[in-house]
Amino acid sequence: MSTYAIIETGGQQLRVEPGRFYNIRHFASLIPSQLKQDTKVLIYRVLMIRRESNINIGHPWLKGAIVRGRILHPCLEKKITIYKMVPKKKTRRKLGHRQKSTRFVVDSIFLDGEDIYE
Repeated sequence: MSTYAIIETGGQQLRVEPGRFYNIRHFASLIPSQLKQDTKVLIYRVLMIRRESNINIGHPWLKGAIVRGRILHPCLEKKITIYKMVPKKKTRRKLGHRQKSTRFVVDSIFLDGEDIYE
């Protein structure tokens, strides 16, 4: 847990560690037809890397920093229920949807060409 990176992908910022998996709503650079199992993914939008007590912060991104991972499988999030009601008018409407997301695992974190995971 002493080595981690903060990346920006899918409109959100994530704290990622090597060997763990995460759910991302959408990868901005990939076409949905290319999101197949075991597809290699390189993420260059790395905001910060922490290695033990050393912290590297980018402005806005770190140069030479790469998070390497692979896609495990596409999945669906929990169902979101939207309930609209107009009081005193007897108008009710119930909608819902499930967002598509992609589960990926982080294999390694690179800074200036060297793997920093120990």
